[in-house]
Parts: sequence; C-alpha cells; structure tokens
Amino acid sequence: MTHVLVIEDDPSIRSLLVRSLSDRGLAASSAPNGLDGLRQAVDDAPDIVLLDLGLPDLDGQSILTMLRAVSEVPVIVVTAQDDDRQVVRALESGADDYVVKPFTVEQLVARIRAVLRRAATPLGDPGLTVGELAIDPAARTVTLRGEPLELARLEFDLLHYLARRVGEVVSKKEILSEVWKQIYGGGEHTVDVHISWLRRKLGETASAPVYLHSVRHVGVRLVDPTSARTGD
Repeated sequence: MTHVLVIEDDPSIRSLLVRSLSDRGLAASSAPNGLDGLRQAVDDAPDIVLLDLGLPDLDGQSILTMLRAVSEVPVIVVTAQDDDRQVVRALESGADDYVVKPFTVEQLVARIRAVLRRAATPLGDPGLTVGELAIDPAARTVTLRGEPLELARLEFDLLHYLARRVGEVVSKKEILSEVWKQIYGGGEHTVDVHISWLRRKLGETASAPVYLHSVRHVGVRLVDPTSARTGD
C-alpha cells in the first residue's frame, strides 16, 4: 500500500486529507509542522510527501531543501498561491510537482499516482548515449564527457525522454503528457523552466544550443552534436 506523508499545519485540512486518502486506498500519516514532518520522512520512509509551504516553524521551502539533502522521496508541494516565482523556486529545490489550493481529492490522488509512475524506472531500460552524453536509466545517472551531472528527478526524466526521441521535435504538450503525466492543458511554463535548467547544466544556452534545440512554436529537439547539423 502506498504510504503518503502529509505535512500540513491546518488541523482541519490535515485531517481531511488523511481521511480522504485513506478512503481511496492509500496509507496516510501526517505531521503538523516542518521539523516533525522532516523526521517522519526520514524515519518512516514514505512513498511520497505532500508538503505545505506555509508551516509554523520553518517554511516549507526550507524543509524541502533539508529533505532533498537526505532523501530522494518524491514531493508534491501544496501552495495557497498560484505564484510562478514560488512554484519555480519549489521545483528548483527538488519538488516533483505542485498543487494549488483549493484542489479536489481526485486531482490530488491523480497527481500522486502520476509522480509515483515517473519515479518508477522500468526494469531492463537500456542505457542511452547521445554524443558525449551517457544516460543510465537504472541508476538514474547522467555523465557528460565522462563527468557526472547532478540532475533533479524531473530534469533526469525530461532528458531521458528526449534522448529516447533523439532527433525528433517533441512538443511541450507531449512532454507534459509523457514526463509530467498531465493529460490536461497548461503547465508549459514548467517545461520551459526545466529545459532552461538542463541547458545550464549541459553548459549551453538557448541562443547557443548544443544538445537542446528549440523549434519556435513547436517544441524542443535533443540532437547529437557530433553527427547532426541544425539550422533552427
């Protein structure tokens, strides 16, 4: 049974989430503040964490940073404001997804299942080499010219998906569906942000691309710079 840890200071919301998740076949536990939540996340090893950003002791952003230093547990951030800067900051700190309050339990459960699907690596998934990039799906590692790249979970998932489609133009809608597991519209800004982070770690820019080439109004393409020429 999937174990969900809910870190939420509002007792009514916390109780509602635990009860609703339990009613839908998930094992749910909770913590009323950040430090208790951090301790439970480390000691109890839940399958996924729901993290409210507005906590009474430490803000959720700080808890997320501390959690990422010791654990790779998937995290869905819960925020009361649809603020791009706040959302981007949470994703950059290692959140796997975010949900804006108010939300339905059905939407939340769908997000939980989508994040857990992304976190599971298919057995026997072969490694991929694109130019001087080497991607190992089983170990979830990437090297560039033999040097390891430190990628967040979604950065790895995005790069791996594009590498499986090397040379093809992939739309943002496809990326949202296949990487983020979102079948509804919206969220393309999140894709742009992750592509920007990947470019930075690959040592390139949008104006001087090497591996990641944007095709205006269409999508993005991962190319092998050692064997392909692009004119985008």
